[in-house]
Amino acid sequence: MSQRIILNVKGLHCANCAAKIEKKLNEMQNVKEARIDLVGEKIFLTAEEKNGSVLVNAVQKIADSIEEGVKIFLPSKHNHAHSHDHAHDHSHHHSGEVGEMIKILVIGGIFYFAASYPNLFSAYLSPDTVTFAKIILFLISYIIIGGHVLTTAFKNILKGQFFDENFLMAVATIGAFAIGEYHEAVAVMFFYQVGELFQSMAVNKSRKSIASLMNIRPDYANLKVRNNITKVSPEEVKINDFIVVKPGEKVPLDGIITEGSSSFDTSALTGESLPVSKNIGEEVLSGSVNKTGLVTIKVTKLFSESTVSKILDLVENANSKKSKTENFITKFARYYTPTVVGIAVLMAIIPPLVLKETTFYEWLYKALVFLVLSCPCALVISIPLGFFGGIGGASRHGILIKGGNYLEALNNVETVVMDKTGTLTKGVFKVTQINPENNITKEELLQYAAYAESFSTHPIAESVIKEYQKNNLQIDKSLIKNYEEISGYGIKTEVNGKSVIAGNIKLMNLENIKTENNSQTGTVVYVAIDGKYAGNLLISDEIKEDSLRAIEDMKKIGVKKTVMLTGDSKAIGESIAEKLNIDKAYTELLPSDKVEKIEEIFEERKSNGKILFVGDGINDAPVLARADIGVAMGGVGSDAAIEAADVVIMNDEPSKIVTAIKIAKKTRTVVWQNIALALGVKIITLILGVMGFATIWAAIFADVGVALIAILNAARVIRMKV
Repeated sequence: MSQRIILNVKGLHCANCAAKIEKKLNEMQNVKEARIDLVGEKIFLTAEEKNGSVLVNAVQKIADSIEEGVKIFLPSKHNHAHSHDHAHDHSHHHSGEVGEMIKILVIGGIFYFAASYPNLFSAYLSPDTVTFAKIILFLISYIIIGGHVLTTAFKNILKGQFFDENFLMAVATIGAFAIGEYHEAVAVMFFYQVGELFQSMAVNKSRKSIASLMNIRPDYANLKVRNNITKVSPEEVKINDFIVVKPGEKVPLDGIITEGSSSFDTSALTGESLPVSKNIGEEVLSGSVNKTGLVTIKVTKLFSESTVSKILDLVENANSKKSKTENFITKFARYYTPTVVGIAVLMAIIPPLVLKETTFYEWLYKALVFLVLSCPCALVISIPLGFFGGIGGASRHGILIKGGNYLEALNNVETVVMDKTGTLTKGVFKVTQINPENNITKEELLQYAAYAESFSTHPIAESVIKEYQKNNLQIDKSLIKNYEEISGYGIKTEVNGKSVIAGNIKLMNLENIKTENNSQTGTVVYVAIDGKYAGNLLISDEIKEDSLRAIEDMKKIGVKKTVMLTGDSKAIGESIAEKLNIDKAYTELLPSDKVEKIEEIFEERKSNGKILFVGDGINDAPVLARADIGVAMGGVGSDAAIEAADVVIMNDEPSKIVTAIKIAKKTRTVVWQNIALALGVKIITLILGVMGFATIWAAIFADVGVALIAILNAARVIRMKV
């Protein structure tokens, strides 16, 4: 039985090394699959080894063989509670490293400057001594700036690792020294280190911006026991405990308000900027922020099961599923480096032997240019960063995408299949028409209907009562006598001495009451008073405000076909599909029929475009799992739907599907820009190198500069406006 294990990684900054460690992990005997998330600093393993510490040791061994200073450890039990401190420690540790690096660059830079301007002391020394002093100063500068690179390269060679960036830089710069290009050797090492510094700062910034998106984790809960309030960790609170949430505090666990009322900012969960008012008896979700009043909440879920925990897990683990592009780039990098290094070696040896007019020096220099260019770091780091940014950016809009593979798949959505109730409609019944007959006013008809329905808990009855109470009218139940509910038909009762019948058409036929036939779509409640038809009320499910816009926008961004599935009657289903311009509606379906319909849609599809299904309920879980991309709507809803879905939309707006697709398209653009930039610049510089136009300086810019531009470009996705 294999199981999924997540390990934490610290000190892994080199994307190329991460790819190598990942490859070695996948070669381990009892590991089925291993993935490294460099930005999220995690390793995801599917392994047969149950013992976590055995695994940690095995993984640590592999990491040590590839890069120094990498620490592997199991997430602690209270990982969530401490992650804040952990991030703090990490950024503290990182700023220490940055400070150290800047110090080295400044001191090395001073020696480099002195060596570059030997005229400053030529008055005191003979020309030969000046040349010697110049070489010594360059050497000191080189050792200060590049010492770490050289020692790491040497250690790696002893481990049999030749193609890492430290080795390439060491060979390139020592080669430059050997052919007398002292100036260039030191400058190249200097710029390489500056580039590495910026790269590590940029990656750290991306890590921080993702962490700040995830700043919804509550640090504590105010537990109320009798009249005492104590601050405890959210993990310690049990179901049915009471917690107090003060204005300005985060709600730590899901629960129901038992005292007080307040408005809550749910933007971290749903991306909605407007606060939501909640009163006694209403549910409040963890992760929302209490804005105005003091409330007491009865806890309904443990912290590990709470909304906030689920969201954090989804976002933190989203990067365990890599996209095809990422997998392709990792593979590409594996072959790219050895190939370019091989070409460099051949370039240094063959042309000087074959070509007459050339020197060994000239071709060695060109080979060094190739060596500097053979590091694929820009590619390997910027691609996952792009996807990471896309996933992070989506979560700012209240959309959780569970992996880079789903983010990529969203680009190719051709068919969108939607559930009706709760997805396109509000799932709330509302009186939409009052049609009185036989000299009765609208007010009277509504009043008798509301009195007749006042003891029923059916959603349709509740919608009639709600409509009546809208004008601040109350139902006086003492006026109601001989109340009788006839299951499947309706209600017979006496209201203020008059006999009232309210129900469906079958009840009217049973009582031999002639009605005007109503051909409207929706549920119709017929009312008769003292045996005479009094009119009817039309009740229908309301369409959401942004459903029409969502369907229109889908078509604008390339969705070819929209389909609606519903258990409702043909008349209602088709009427809604028509109002929303939906291409096809399947009605009167049972939950099991929905999966069959999805299968049919799969069989009908002509191209390899993706089929996306959007649903909200528990009964949608099988369909969500079957579609190419399953989207759960109102992720604050059913847990089963969230588990089964690949994308979770935290609020109830169908237009967020369009937002998700737009973010996916934008992410893809940025990722491909990065691939084109990194490869394009490298190839051009390689060609210029062969022709003798590109110096090692140009090669360094092509490597480090491009990596930086690519990282900054990837970071754009997080702050993307849609």
